[in-house]
Amino acid sequence: GDYPEGKYVLRAKIDMSSPNLNMRDPVIYRIKHESHQATGDEWCIYPMYDFSHPIADAAEGVTHSLCTLEFEDHRPLYDWVAERVFDAGLVDRLPRQIEFSRLNLKYTVLSKRKLIKLVEDKHVTGWDDPRMPTLSGIRRRGVPPAAIRLFCERMGISKSDSNIDFSIMEDCAREVMDDESPRAFAILEPLKVTITNWEDDKL
Repeated sequence: GDYPEGKYVLRAKIDMSSPNLNMRDPVIYRIKHESHQATGDEWCIYPMYDFSHPIADAAEGVTHSLCTLEFEDHRPLYDWVAERVFDAGLVDRLPRQIEFSRLNLKYTVLSKRKLIKLVEDKHVTGWDDPRMPTLSGIRRRGVPPAAIRLFCERMGISKSDSNIDFSIMEDCAREVMDDESPRAFAILEPLKVTITNWEDDKL
């Protein structure tokens, strides 16, 4: 804790002539004065995501790490770190990173940072608030799991960004619930009708 944040970093000097900036001298550790959920305030040196991500995947036995397209340029560094850990005999398998486009919904906030702010500032009751675009929030809204799976199957996986209309999710929910939901017919405000020309013997 002798130095302020941003004063020093630890870099891995890989290939300074690489056209990929991530493969030149990426920062792998930085100073961050923040409590850790496991070690508390014992350490103030934290690994960067690009460095810890492949190590954690390899150690935990992850075979395929699925990321969004902005991590495509980071894949060579992911592979480089994973290979070094594997060659050192610290893990017994190499994970693979695969990128695909984000699933964007029109008029829907999906940024984790913005959603966290909504929760922390008490604009919603929690992550499972029915207004939240989280799995638990969508479930509380009444959307069954089968509808979420159907939506994902119809959208598929793509390498190109797209904005999906939220009505497609609603259509999937409607289609699934159409087969499963019980139906009833009720008259909420009945009208009394008196028939005066019906013969008594035909009742």
